[in-house]
Amino acid sequence: MNDHYDALETRQPVQREAELFSRLPDVLRKAMEAPAYAERLTGTDPASIASRAALARLPVLRKSELPALHKAVPPFGGFVPEPLGSFGRLFTSPGPIFEPEPAHADPWRGARALFAAGFRPGDVVLNTFSYHLTPGGFIFDASARALGCAVIPAGPGNTEAQFELIEAYRPVGYSGTPDFLKILLDAAASAGRDVSSIKRALVSGAAFPKSLQDEVRSRGIDAYQAFGTADLGMVAFETPAHDGMTVNEDLIVEIVKPGTGDPVAPGDVGEIVVTSLDPHHPWIRLALGDLTVALPGASPCGRTNMRIKGWMGRADQTTKVKGMFVRPEQIAEIGRRHPELGRLRLVVTREGETDIMTLKAECVLISSGLQDQVASSLRAVTKLGGLVKLVRPGSLQNDGKVIADERG
Repeated sequence: MNDHYDALETRQPVQREAELFSRLPDVLRKAMEAPAYAERLTGTDPASIASRAALARLPVLRKSELPALHKAVPPFGGFVPEPLGSFGRLFTSPGPIFEPEPAHADPWRGARALFAAGFRPGDVVLNTFSYHLTPGGFIFDASARALGCAVIPAGPGNTEAQFELIEAYRPVGYSGTPDFLKILLDAAASAGRDVSSIKRALVSGAAFPKSLQDEVRSRGIDAYQAFGTADLGMVAFETPAHDGMTVNEDLIVEIVKPGTGDPVAPGDVGEIVVTSLDPHHPWIRLALGDLTVALPGASPCGRTNMRIKGWMGRADQTTKVKGMFVRPEQIAEIGRRHPELGRLRLVVTREGETDIMTLKAECVLISSGLQDQVASSLRAVTKLGGLVKLVRPGSLQNDGKVIADERG
């Protein structure tokens, strides 16, 4: 049995990088046929965007912006170059955000994630993600069928009916949230129903802590995690190494400083930004609002693509201080004004009935003059007064937080 979905997964990283960026200019040209991208990328020569450094100069599109953009120019905010009728299905997610499903095979790029989790052609898969309006159920359904699996479109809930399906069809695989997998297993044990055919699982959409991982494993199920979104499908997935998540092929993933489009230093936590190379529905630097960190080295499983630790929190740490919003973009602006500073963290506390802001900033040469200058920038940028505390490099935790609200 092959260990890898195809040869793309084990090619040399330099070969992958060259191939991705050789395709990117054509994808950019296609994206710029959509009016919103044409406006955002005005003056961009697609042929010149042939490296990560060049890509990093393009503006990010924040997922948090999409609901307003989609409302202003329905249904897709002017970011989709193809007509509605060219897509297979049309969905909505909370926001609302509207998502089209491309009509080609494996539109959500999920077959290789299922393969990495041990699913194989001919397997029967119980898919418990919702099939109603949102794309979750269809992401895993289309991915499993692209791999050559038969799918039971169960959706969530109604465990009694699911037991009947499981006992009749004997699915070997499960896809759904880890929470519902536990509900299903517990309910089956209580009711004396046989769900022992399920031997592997690909879970997503909720936290999968080690305690739950151990419990699922103790019940004879080998479970893997996937990180995906309704916009892009599968972004990254666990492999048999269980050592981080491998980024999917045909995607360019960057990790940037929250509130900016600037790549972080190697090993730093930052926000996930994705560029997809599907010309039918391209995404150019879509900032997902999720934090992660890139892991060094290649995966022990033999896959050579970039690996990320997985979901590590939200990048949008906007908070309200004294009635005014303070955003990560503003903290990033202070960093730009003072390049001698390293990592920054704005800590918000409360004394009595008063909000207190303290900007902690790493720097090599600590001085009262620099402290005063940074305090002036803090006031100018946020329109709020605050304290500044200069600290030695490495003092602040590498967790991607630039605003920490500690008011309880």
